[in-house]
Amino acid sequence: MSEPRDIRLKRLTMRSMRRGIKEMDILLTRFAEAELASMPQEGLDLYDRLLEENDQDLYAWVTGQTPAPEPFAGLIAQIAAPSEAAKS
Repeated sequence: MSEPRDIRLKRLTMRSMRRGIKEMDILLTRFAEAELASMPQEGLDLYDRLLEENDQDLYAWVTGQTPAPEPFAGLIAQIAAPSEAAKS
């Protein structure tokens, strides 16, 4: 049985909030709250896979210390970009 979208969004948001590195908690929570509700199913699938990655790797990718692997490159760029709310 597939997970209902609203439950999936809550689960992904919680997983974004409960990381191992506080910086990733902050970055991923902001991204999740701003973007997940409007993401298509494929985007949510990719984000779900991204959350399985190690925090040290995620931090290095988001900060540009190392390039993100190809499947995640676009998503990492979105996460690393300042939000529209922060720009105004």
